[in-house]
Amino acid sequence: ATMYESSVVQYFTEKALKQGIEQGIEQGIEQGIEQGIEQGIEQGICESIQEVLELRFQPEAVRRLAVRLGAIDDVQRLKRLHRAAIQVPSLEAFRNLLDADE
Repeated sequence: ATMYESSVVQYFTEKALKQGIEQGIEQGIEQGIEQGIEQGIEQGICESIQEVLELRFQPEAVRRLAVRLGAIDDVQRLKRLHRAAIQVPSLEAFRNLLDADE
């Protein structure tokens, strides 16, 4: 291979590598944004559940559930628990749902 050919090959190799890296970074950023949005939704629902329970029952007892609620990373499950928080007759009933759902 001539000097010219090897520099052309090198140019395109570097260009492809750069493009690959840029694509990887873009995908990483998109994934990060999606994860951030998802976590924000989870956190919002979690706070809503706590707020409903605190309004209906003893705030101190509800705060003890905060860590367990915060550990849930399933939006559908959190939505079910939010509906339950509005309807359950007691905090004990909610706690039982939380236990059964795990």
